[in-house]
Amino acid sequence: MVNLFDYINWIAVIAAALAYFMLGALWYSKLLFAKRWIADLKIDVNNPDAKKGMGMMFGGSLVLMFVQCLALAILAGRIEGITNTWISGAKLGALTGCCFCAASVGVNYLYEKKPVSLFLINAAYAIAGNIIAGIIICCWQ
Repeated sequence: MVNLFDYINWIAVIAAALAYFMLGALWYSKLLFAKRWIADLKIDVNNPDAKKGMGMMFGGSLVLMFVQCLALAILAGRIEGITNTWISGAKLGALTGCCFCAASVGVNYLYEKKPVSLFLINAAYAIAGNIIAGIIICCWQ
C-alpha cells in the first residue's frame, strides 16, 4: 500500500507556498489592491492596534498556504491525467482555486454581507495563488 505522502516533492510544496505568500505581498500592496481592500474592510491604518499581531497573521498565513499546497500536491499525484506540465498545474490550480477557495470565500461573504469588490479581490487572489502553486507543483513532480 502506498503512503499518501510517498510521492510528495516537499521542496516543490515549500516553493509553491512561498510563491503563493509572495504573491500576497504584491496583491495586497499599494501597487495593486491595498487601497480598495483597506477601504472595504474599513481599516484605520493610523490606529496602532491595526498592526498588532501581524507576525502571527503572516506566519499563520504561510502555514495555511503550505497546507493548501500540500493538498494540491496530493491531488496532482492522485488525479488521473495530471502531467508534469505547466498547463496541468494551471488547470488544477484554477479548479481548486475557483471550486474550493473562491466558492468558500463567497459563501462566507454572502452571510457576512461583505462588499462584492472585497470578494473579487480575495477570491481572485486565491485563484491566482492556486494557479501559481499548481504550476510549480506539477512542473516539479
